[in-house]
Amino acid sequence: MTNRLRALLAEGGTAFGAWIMLSNPAGAEMLGGLGFDYVCIDCQHGLLGFEEMRDILLALKGLPTTPIVRVPSNDASWIGKALDTGAEGVIVPLVNSKADAERAAAASRFPPLGERSFGLARGHLALGRNPDDVNREVLCFAMIETREGLDAADDICATPGIDGIYIGPSDLALSLGVPPMLREPPPVHAEAVAGVLASCVAAGIVPAIHAHSGVDARARAGEGFRMVTCTSDAAILAIGGLNELGAARGT
Repeated sequence: MTNRLRALLAEGGTAFGAWIMLSNPAGAEMLGGLGFDYVCIDCQHGLLGFEEMRDILLALKGLPTTPIVRVPSNDASWIGKALDTGAEGVIVPLVNSKADAERAAAASRFPPLGERSFGLARGHLALGRNPDDVNREVLCFAMIETREGLDAADDICATPGIDGIYIGPSDLALSLGVPPMLREPPPVHAEAVAGVLASCVAAGIVPAIHAHSGVDARARAGEGFRMVTCTSDAAILAIGGLNELGAARGT
């Protein structure tokens, strides 16, 4: 079986995705059918535990999008459980060193490439049962979002089994002493982002990042990012609701 997101990236394409923060399988199913290349279920900051993640993965099955999960931490049991439940890739937060990257990569793949335990549950429905095929198709993204991660970016990017780096702009901003969520971050933040992008390009792995909007996502793609999250279910609900309320009240 083929990981659609991996195939798109391997062909040189740019992937645009949506982020799931709310524990609503029907909403996730609706987003999954809109044409996003991937849908990421956020189990770190989203309002989701294992059961909600499971139900959303069930809702996304069969839709033309690749389901991935941001796990709560660099924890082998969580990474394995997300993949066993049907995720085709994981985003691992707070990877600050080569050792952290090696731990995330090992948890994502079966021996001899890693240390993932074989017990697929429903994971075989996505990528099959053959360990070699699964190892080839699954995706592991490490998040660089701290000063320590920036300092170790070249080593993290060069770690076997790390398919890409997902930049967390807000935590990176905090680590650099910059307020998070600024639409136009100061040069120190922009330089840090550009540095990670360059490290990814040098290592031949996928640079990925979180964007504020579709317009921002397009700009990030123009900078060279190959995988960009455009929006989230929470943002769509909040922005859409405020827009319609403003229109109704004439404000």
